Amino acid sequence: MMSKAEIYEDVAKQISAVIDGETSVTARYATAACLLNEAFDYYFWTGFYVVDPLKPTELVVGPYQGTLGCLRIPFGKGVCGACAEQGKTIIVEDVHEFPGHIACDSRSNSEIVVPVFDKTGKLAAVLDVDSTEFGSFDEVDKQGLEAICKSLLG
Repeated sequence: MMSKAEIYEDVAKQISAVIDGETSVTARYATAACLLNEAFDYYFWTGFYVVDPLKPTELVVGPYQGTLGCLRIPFGKGVCGACAEQGKTIIVEDVHEFPGHIACDSRSNSEIVVPVFDKTGKLAAVLDVDSTEFGSFDEVDKQGLEAICKSLLG
């Protein structure tokens, strides 16, 4: 049985192989969301919120796997908005304790949100992963997801 870190390494290789040469950011994000969601059974919702070029302080839902997601999230609101505003990964063991948490699906109990930067270092999106279990995400998830997010914009 593979460790969580080994699964992340394997998924990163799969994502890299599939998106190699793909110029569509949407296709790259969709591939990552799908393969990550399939790799981990504690992932309940896996997807991207993309910075809206027409409203650059708002995130709009992008490719995802799971139940209905929120359509728009302002920077600074909820875990995704906090990640976008701070530009750093946020792990929340109990989303019900997070000030201003946005409950897109009440079954979510823990969450990790990772920023995705473009080649110039500007925020392009955030990767949001929710779990129905409390305390699902740790430093291994953080390292694995951050490495994958760095690879997404080529």
